[in-house]
Amino acid sequence: MELQNTVKEALNALYHHPDDAVRMQADRWLQDFQRTIDAWQVADNLLHDTSSNIETSIFCSQTLRSKVQRDFEELPSEAFRPLRISLNTLLKSFHKGPPKVRTQISLAVAALAVHVPAEDWGDGGILNWIRDEMNSDPECIPSFLELLRVLPEEVFNYKIAVRPDRRRSFENELAAGMEIALNILIACLNINGLSEQVLEAFASWLRLRHRIPASALATHPLVLTALSGLNSDMLFEASVNVISELIHYTAVRNLDGVAAQMPLIQVLVPIIMNLKPQLRDPSKDEEDVKAVARLFADIGDAYVELIATGSDESMVIVQALLEVTSHPEFDIASMTFNFWHSLQMILTERTNHHPNGDKPSVDAEKSPQLLAFQSSYEALVSLVSVKVEYPQDYADLSREDQKDFKQTRYAIADVLIDAALVLDGDATLKILYMKLIEAVRNCGQGQQTDWRPAEAALYSIRAISDYVSNTEGDVMPQIMNLLPQLPHQPQLLQSVCLVIGAYSKWLDAAPSGSSFLSPVINILVSGMSVSEDTAAAAALAFRHICDDCKKKLCGSLDGLFQIYQGAMIGECPFKVSAEDSMHLVEALSMVVTELPSEHAKKALEALCLPAVAPLQDIINQGPLVLGQKPARDLTVHINRLANIFRHANHPEAVADAVQRLWPIFKSIFDMSVLDLRSWDMRTMESLCRACKNAVRTSKTLMGVTVGVMLEEIQALYKQHQQPCFLYLSSEVIKIFGSDPSCTNYLKILIESLFNHTTFLLTKIQDFSSRPDLVDDCFLLASRCIRYCPQLFFPSPLFPCLVDCSMIGITVQHREASNSILNFLSDVFDLANSTHGKPYVSIRDNVIIPRGAVITRILVAALTGALPSSRLETVIYTLLAITRAYDLRTVEWAKETLSLIPPNAVTEVERSRFLQALLDATSGAAINSLMVPIEELSEVCRRNRSVQEIVQGALRPLELNMVSLS
Repeated sequence: MELQNTVKEALNALYHHPDDAVRMQADRWLQDFQRTIDAWQVADNLLHDTSSNIETSIFCSQTLRSKVQRDFEELPSEAFRPLRISLNTLLKSFHKGPPKVRTQISLAVAALAVHVPAEDWGDGGILNWIRDEMNSDPECIPSFLELLRVLPEEVFNYKIAVRPDRRRSFENELAAGMEIALNILIACLNINGLSEQVLEAFASWLRLRHRIPASALATHPLVLTALSGLNSDMLFEASVNVISELIHYTAVRNLDGVAAQMPLIQVLVPIIMNLKPQLRDPSKDEEDVKAVARLFADIGDAYVELIATGSDESMVIVQALLEVTSHPEFDIASMTFNFWHSLQMILTERTNHHPNGDKPSVDAEKSPQLLAFQSSYEALVSLVSVKVEYPQDYADLSREDQKDFKQTRYAIADVLIDAALVLDGDATLKILYMKLIEAVRNCGQGQQTDWRPAEAALYSIRAISDYVSNTEGDVMPQIMNLLPQLPHQPQLLQSVCLVIGAYSKWLDAAPSGSSFLSPVINILVSGMSVSEDTAAAAALAFRHICDDCKKKLCGSLDGLFQIYQGAMIGECPFKVSAEDSMHLVEALSMVVTELPSEHAKKALEALCLPAVAPLQDIINQGPLVLGQKPARDLTVHINRLANIFRHANHPEAVADAVQRLWPIFKSIFDMSVLDLRSWDMRTMESLCRACKNAVRTSKTLMGVTVGVMLEEIQALYKQHQQPCFLYLSSEVIKIFGSDPSCTNYLKILIESLFNHTTFLLTKIQDFSSRPDLVDDCFLLASRCIRYCPQLFFPSPLFPCLVDCSMIGITVQHREASNSILNFLSDVFDLANSTHGKPYVSIRDNVIIPRGAVITRILVAALTGALPSSRLETVIYTLLAITRAYDLRTVEWAKETLSLIPPNAVTEVERSRFLQALLDATSGAAINSLMVPIEELSEVCRRNRSVQEIVQGALRPLELNMVSLS
């Protein structure tokens, strides 16, 4: 009684206390209470107490439902029958009570049925029990109908803590009792006012997809009730739900299965087609129109294989779907988008489309089908392209609504691509060009010019750019001629710039493309001067043009440099942000790549100058000024240099530039040594990125500078342990790892880095607090395995790193955990690598003494120490150690599983798991091993108590070599 009163007081505080802190405290206490064993009795008592208020009843019904779902195993086996009796009593007593409470009790009874096999339930199983209860207590039939509705839904409810075998058995029990369930529903049809509830329950049972022949369903009383319910305002929604399920029930995945489904299809389709006028009926409620549209979309999705045959009947459905697509409400129109995509996939599956290549060659067998749907997809292009038009009040929309509009445009762009794949890009372009011409013509009429239709046409033209042939000569030249004539309204200009960028390959390849380069670059320069948004679009387009037309632009380098320098120094009128200026950096770097070597060095020097000069000015002011500068004052310039080194593919010129710039880099690195660190992390990351890109581009030509760079890295890492020094070292290892002349300094480098890192990571808390360091450390270790195993495995740091990885496997940070697991997989897979085979014996000397512990930690990770989203990586690592050590690993796993109590994992579940590992030793494919391994994971995670029992038995965080070797 005392606990019951405390619950009531806590609920009162939660819902009514004015102090937020008190409400939060009450909420925490109630959540903790729900996990206790006492919650069973307290919740049950309060639900049976007629004086309990609505808040108490809702909370207690949720608690009881949650306890049955998750914690049923807490109860002794003899508690089942009293619990069933109590829930049954509650279901009856609340049959006129609050619907929320009744639903929670129904869910509790359904969850109980999932836990308890039919033979233990008694009364011939739950379905016979429901029928008997309905017969004995007719006034409570609505309550039991709700139970009948939720029952099949619980097959797919993974919150219910049952073993996979039991879940499958429950589904089979329901499948076997399908006839009983439907007979109950048929009987309830005769009771006044229950038809809607009956139909909702019927829809729920159809979701099980257990085979009732379509011929039987075609004349089934429940189906006929649903079909007639389409004419009833009261039953309309429930009828639509049933018919939607029937459509999916008869879905045709291949034409071989059509005949069996045809009896029901022939009943459903004509009735749904008769609803077509409702799509345009202004008297219809919007939700009703959505429901009708949903049925048409469902027909399209379920019968797309049939529709793709192009029969007369199919084309009638296609016309109806076009009508849905034309609906002014996007939520309704978009219901059909999946159909247009699926149909496109079927029509073009034997058609060889090459984006930006020659026109596709259509397979002779498929060609008639493509032709049959040509007019439909032409209509589709016209219908959807207008839906990307900016609304008149766009500027007044909330940020969220503007974001939704952008998502709408992305969705329509995908539909236009589907159309381009069916019609081909050039044909689609012609349709959109006519839209553009019409929009431009109207744009110039009257005093109020409307730029929006022209912008919509340009957006659509950009969407299909990858599917227009690079040599298209009819429409593209006219579009390019038109672009300079369009007004510089910001959104319109933004789309003009993006179209130019999207067709950069056409500008390079088309016979007339070169003649347009100068005018379109002038448009882009204008775009850089109007607004930040137009500048961003223009900078991106400028990058695409310089990338694809770089050979043609080499002769115009002076003009390009003028644009570049103006934007870099922020000269008026340019409005290019620091972030978007990176596109210009990359653009000029790509053009410089095409220069002959004798000109490239000078051009690269000019390219670097706008970034180098401000850095040099800051350094010249002395270390104190440099130390006080905000990070952004430095990183904006360093990042530009990093991008130049990445995209200017002239290895010798880049190596020369880095050698010249090294004194500047060293001055900034030295600020970290002096501990002037207010900006240290960000600046160091930028510097390391610049050095990494230089190493990647110049490779061995960086040899002169790499030596001093690595000395700097070792000193800085020893002082500050920043992850960026590790990822820079990874790039160095990749390029120089196999070079014998670099052996000594690389050996010193990796031993120094790993020594300092393993010293920092001695307990799981260290891994949690420095996940970036962990991630980059083990990525570097994996690089060493691939590129310099001759340095890595003989090193005394190899066993230290393995020990370190064992401590950190269960770190919750995703990237850190994955890097550790991938490192271990690389170690275990060493024999698969030609370069690694000589070091297998060294590896074995380290791994075998630790194998039992590693296996135990991996099993702990699999069974709950890591989130289930990490399963794939954990399983791969476990299978990698199994393949490397065969029966030894199986024995290690057997020892591990023996620690788990039998109430958590049964002997059968252990045996299946061990058999999967045994199969792995014989070379079985990973996919065939996943189910038993995943099921062990599911069994051990089925509720909090079991997971705690398993983790308490395996103790992954307590394992170490001293206590277990």
